[in-house]
Amino acid sequence: MLTFDLRALSQGGVQVDGRLAPADAVWNDQDVRPADGVRVTGRLSGAGGGRYYFSGRIAGTADTSCRRCLGEASASVNEEVHFLYAPAGDETADDDPDVYTLDGRATAVDLRAAVRESWVLAAPQYTLCRDDCKGLCPSCGADLNDGPCECGEKTDARWDSLKQLTAKRRS
Repeated sequence: MLTFDLRALSQGGVQVDGRLAPADAVWNDQDVRPADGVRVTGRLSGAGGGRYYFSGRIAGTADTSCRRCLGEASASVNEEVHFLYAPAGDETADDDPDVYTLDGRATAVDLRAAVRESWVLAAPQYTLCRDDCKGLCPSCGADLNDGPCECGEKTDARWDSLKQLTAKRRS
């Protein structure tokens, strides 16, 4: 559960231990999605003046594509996060893009949008399926991890001088 009643928060802080599902409507199409959801742990408490503060962690595994071969790849995400919620019109909310606004008629604090934003910023945009990934052939598109391609790709002649220097150093 990532939505908390403001009346419960007026009694004191609450422990947060919830999960943001990968199928939740808060995600955008282009977002790096979590494999099994984002685990959210921490504490949400009142910060005075109608403000609420969350301090905790988000953790999960990001499902992405390898930047070289476009195969499946994944990366672990484990980040410390802090969110401040302030009423709309509050000078803090107006000046700081990291402060989330609460509608004056709000009856609950919903952490999902802030968790999504933190996840998107923390999840790596470029991952590899493995460290020695060879990628795709630039001519025919074959996956070079499966072996050499059949197209007989020719190298760019502009690199020939560098290859000759490298060969001389090795000999």
